[in-house]
Formats: sequence, C-alpha cells, structure tokens
Amino acid sequence: MLCLAARDKFAVDRMLQAPYGLDRDKPLFRLPFTIFAVATVFLALGGLVSCICISLLFHFEESTATHCQVPNYLPSISASISQTPERYIWRLCIGLHSAPRFLVAAAYFNFYRRRFAKRCAEWSLSCLNLACALGENLGLLLLTYVSSNETYSVHKNGFIVFITCALIHMAITCRLWHVINKYSLSPEEQTSYLWKKCLFAFNVTACLFAAYFYRWHNMYCEPGIYTFFAFCEYLVVLSNMAFHITAYWDFGTKEVMIATPPEDKRF
Repeated sequence: MLCLAARDKFAVDRMLQAPYGLDRDKPLFRLPFTIFAVATVFLALGGLVSCICISLLFHFEESTATHCQVPNYLPSISASISQTPERYIWRLCIGLHSAPRFLVAAAYFNFYRRRFAKRCAEWSLSCLNLACALGENLGLLLLTYVSSNETYSVHKNGFIVFITCALIHMAITCRLWHVINKYSLSPEEQTSYLWKKCLFAFNVTACLFAAYFYRWHNMYCEPGIYTFFAFCEYLVVLSNMAFHITAYWDFGTKEVMIATPPEDKRF
C-alpha cells in the first residue's frame, strides 16, 4: 500500500514538472527587430500626421496664428500638438514610442561595443552616442508632455535638447558607420551607411532653412514666411524618423524576444 502511494506521488510529480519545464524553456514573445524598429518610428509618424491634419481641418486659425498676425497656411509642430484632442493623440503615440526607443538605443550600444571594444576613440564615441540617443528621447518626452501653451520656456528647452542631441547623435552615428564600412562587405551595412549619410545631410540642411525662415518671420513679419518655417520643421522631423528606420538594415537578422530565465532543475 505504501509502495503504491509512493509511485502515485512520483507520477503526479512528473506530470506537474514536465510541462512546466518545457513551457519555461520556450520564448513568451518573439518579433523580428526590423518590424519592431519600423513600428516604433511609425507610431511617432502616425501621431504627427494625425495632429497636423486635425489642426488644419478643425483648428486652422488657432494653430496657424503667430504674434505677427499675418496669414500663414501651415501650423508648426508645436502648435499642432497644443490643441485638443491633438495633444492627447501626440502624447499617447510618443508615450508608446519612447520605451522601444530606449531599447533600440541599448541595442545599438551593444552593437558598437562588440565592434569597437579595442578601439578607444570609437568606444568613447559609442558612449557619447548612447548619451545623445537617451537625451534625444528625453527631450522629445519633455516637449511632448509640456506643450507650448502651458509652459513655453520648458517646451522650448525640451525642443533644444531634442534637436541638439539628435544632430550630435546622427553625426556620431555616421562617423562610427564610416569606420564600420571600411571593413565591412555586407551590402546591408553599406546601404545603411549610405542612407545615414544622405539623411543626416538632408536633416542639417532642413534645420538651417527652418532657422532662416524663423528668423525672417520674427524680423519682418511677412505673410506666408512662417509657413515655409513649418514645412522645413516637418522635413527636419521626418528625416530624423527616416534616419532611425535605417535600423531595418542594421538588425535585419535579429529578434526581440521575451523569455523566462533558465533555472537550475533539481530532482
């Protein structure tokens, strides 16, 4: 009788332990990194396009008004995300977009660490690049959750942090990929480097034109000039998003995976 009870207990233990161990060894979630990176950028893109379209359709006068009180035809990004419901759409999209951006920044840092562990200059640039990527994301969160209608100075400083870190991040990334491209025969890495260079050059050009039109508008208050500034601002943000989409080539074979950590099994 005692022997039968012991055998039954052993059988029950095996039934409980076997499926449990097998389930814990399987990933809970798996997604190609290319889809992950592109979807992250499209969250921000969808939010931006939605806010601009809603502002043009329902809040045209408020979103295109400036202190000069002259006709304009496009809202700036700050104006288009300051109205309701635009501000909530933008905050939702950027809130969902920010966490994956931190993960992408960490993925790039690990990528550079493997490449440049024995190269002091490039390793230092990789650390600075990570700091700029984090600063860019934090600046975007700041200007998102503090609108220009609420506290203009905080919103302005958030924008300055965002654009400064973004430009430095793109410049350092191009420098690092210049070094990678010297020793790489991968067509994906060469394509990525080419697009990074082009998008960085385009972004800098758009920034310069945006600054020029903004100054022109403030100095002379001519009709329509602020529209050119707003359009150039769109190009700055869109080229920045496109720059981040180049992760599609950088991590083409990688996956984002959520799994439980392995545990020692004691029987």
